[in-house]
Amino acid sequence: MAIRYLIWDFDGTLAERKGMWSGALLEALAAERPGHDVMPELVRPYLQTGFPWHEPHNTRDGKVSAEEWWQALYPVFVRAYCEGLQLEHAQAHRLCKAVREAYVNPKTWVLFGDTLSGLKTLAAAGWRHVILSNHVPELSQIVEALGIGSYFEAIFNSAETGIEKPHPRAFYNVLASLGQMESAWMIGDSITADVKGATAAGLQAALVRKPHADAAIYFETLHELAAFLIAPNQSMQPTGQKRPAADFRR
Repeated sequence: MAIRYLIWDFDGTLAERKGMWSGALLEALAAERPGHDVMPELVRPYLQTGFPWHEPHNTRDGKVSAEEWWQALYPVFVRAYCEGLQLEHAQAHRLCKAVREAYVNPKTWVLFGDTLSGLKTLAAAGWRHVILSNHVPELSQIVEALGIGSYFEAIFNSAETGIEKPHPRAFYNVLASLGQMESAWMIGDSITADVKGATAAGLQAALVRKPHADAAIYFETLHELAAFLIAPNQSMQPTGQKRPAADFRR
């Protein structure tokens, strides 16, 4: 039987966190200031830089502990609290640990409505699944808590490897680990990190959820993606396709 892999992004592709990073900061604040009316827009501008995936050209030591990984982000959180909300530095620093707890709380993560059925359908058709994500050290625990861990043969997490998409090594490491296969596709919601990064590394790629003018293959839902991958010769065409589907198959 031919070995075929789907390499999935996680956040924004399979699941999403309510409120994202700004939500985590405000949830941490709520523990000390219940009922606060702070708007996310006050902290969001300060979260656009400082995360590892904002500088994917810089590779890191993949052996750092989860605690060290999070502590490297504390200056980002402190800046958002101090400059965005005018909190005292001591309080801002105290809240950093609570931000981590809030962000990884499984109750704040939800699967998209088509995630589970899409994974099931594709697995039944012979596609194997792995995850390649720029994420926090607790990604594996979040995946398990959402009830989809059994669908994935492996999880490649930048917090553990020190390599962020779209760096080519992120994709090469996955391919080297998986070994011989007939084909592999990268599936994600980022045109830069997932699609352009994958194609630059020689992978086939499909954009989902977030349309972009540069996407050669795009699907609004995982059901459409599954139909395309399982029955490529049928009349269904991917949304936004710019050239025939056959051009993307080996």
